[in-house]
Amino acid sequence: MELKVFTLRTCPNCPAQKRIAQKVAKDFNIKYMEIDIGTPEGRIEGLMHQVISTPSIAISGEVIARGRLVPKRELEDEVKKRLGK
Repeated sequence: MELKVFTLRTCPNCPAQKRIAQKVAKDFNIKYMEIDIGTPEGRIEGLMHQVISTPSIAISGEVIARGRLVPKRELEDEVKKRLGK
C-alpha cells in the first residue's frame, strides 16, 4: 500500500497535509510519496490520477480527496478501511 500526497510549492495547505500524511504512513508502516504537480513528472502523475488541485491524496492509486486538507483521523480511517482493520 502507498500513500501519495499531490502538492504544489505555492499551496498553503500542503505543508500541513504532508506532515499529516507522513505521520499516518509511518504509524501504519506504509509507503509515503510526495508528488509535486509543479514539475513535469509530477504533472504527468497528477493527470494520470485526475488531480489538478492541491493538496490531493491517493491511497494505492485511488484518489480519496482533491483540493482539500484531509484531517488525520479521516486519513487514518481511510487507511484502516483498506487494510481491513
